Amino acid sequence: MLVDDREDNLLSMETVLEPDGYRFVKATSGRQVLKYLLTDLDFALILMDVQMPNLNGFETASLIYERERLRHIPIIFITANNYGEENLFKGYRAGAVDYIYKPVNPDLLRAKVSVFVELYRKNQRLMAQEVKLVAINRKLEMEINERKASEEKVTELNKQLLENIARLEAANKDLDLFAFMASHDLQAPLRKVRMFSDRLLASTDNSFSKEGQLYLTRIQEVSKRMQDLINDILRFSKISVEKQNFEEVDLNGVVDEVLSEMEGLIREKDATVVVDRLPVLPASTVLMGPLFSNLISNSLKYCKKKGAPQIRIRYEEGPVLTAVNGRNEEIRYGRIFIEDNGIGFDQKYAEQIFDMFRRLHSSAEYEGTGIGLALCKKIVEMHKGFISALGRPGEGAVFIVSLPLSGAQRELVEKNDDISDLN
Repeated sequence: MLVDDREDNLLSMETVLEPDGYRFVKATSGRQVLKYLLTDLDFALILMDVQMPNLNGFETASLIYERERLRHIPIIFITANNYGEENLFKGYRAGAVDYIYKPVNPDLLRAKVSVFVELYRKNQRLMAQEVKLVAINRKLEMEINERKASEEKVTELNKQLLENIARLEAANKDLDLFAFMASHDLQAPLRKVRMFSDRLLASTDNSFSKEGQLYLTRIQEVSKRMQDLINDILRFSKISVEKQNFEEVDLNGVVDEVLSEMEGLIREKDATVVVDRLPVLPASTVLMGPLFSNLISNSLKYCKKKGAPQIRIRYEEGPVLTAVNGRNEEIRYGRIFIEDNGIGFDQKYAEQIFDMFRRLHSSAEYEGTGIGLALCKKIVEMHKGFISALGRPGEGAVFIVSLPLSGAQRELVEKNDDISDLN
């Protein structure tokens, strides 16, 4: 939707964007915008002027986001005024995702619009996949309820359950693959945004004020955060899709290599990292590096503002668990502790911190995408292990990774999981 109280500005934006094949709805006032949004029309993006009579852009955005079903629509404000920081934050609180300043740069406008339109299209496809999965689940539940009344059909029901489980697993793999492909495809428009902003900053005609250069720098910073997020999603999806090979891995060598790669950051933080002797155990060499890299990076990131970070990585032989499903085999686990003296966290969040995109602090306080610990959990679970965390605010945190100590025991866990699925 294009929103401006001047017809010539609407025509100008439409002329710039029309070659890309978008469909437009034009509005000349905030009231007209609200009227259109009461219909069944859905919008990938709203480009809205700030200064309009009666309802300005900020007021219109606030009214839009009062309705739950409209909160997914991103709004970019277009303005000729040079707002201060307070008014900029006011716009972001009202729901804006970005600003574009007049006179509008056509290339920058096209680049930004293409990113949000592509996100909208990918989201629509993901929602369609979700609807299919819900339909499959609903069908599965109906079949289970119908066949519980008749013991004669138990055998047939088990067969159909196995088939549905296979379809669900295939659908989940398709979703992982789709997330990988979607994140990969998003990199192209994002590269354009970064490329155009780089060109504008590198221009030698000095046509930008210091404030204009500051805004371009912020565009680059936001683009970099989005690039980091896409890269993390790609790594997470790649782990889910690709089959890993397991072999005997010396964790001492893995940690040494990770610390060598992080030497610059450790020196910058004036951190001390003490590593005790670690075991050799069956694992994926490819995945152990990211596991320790994310956990150590997490300790360095959430360090206290005063005082040097202290990290210790130690090992102890863990508990012996008896196999389930009537089997008497014992499974021995090794436990690796990553301890730090950082800011810690409230123990009530100990499970939530491993969820995708879960952050206990804003990106303004600590950088990150909220995927690192979810990636660690995924890696540990692929090794048939466990990961947990202990913490207290202001007193540091401890992450505990428990892994089977032999390949035979890991395979035994896999077999028990398979038997549980069948039951």
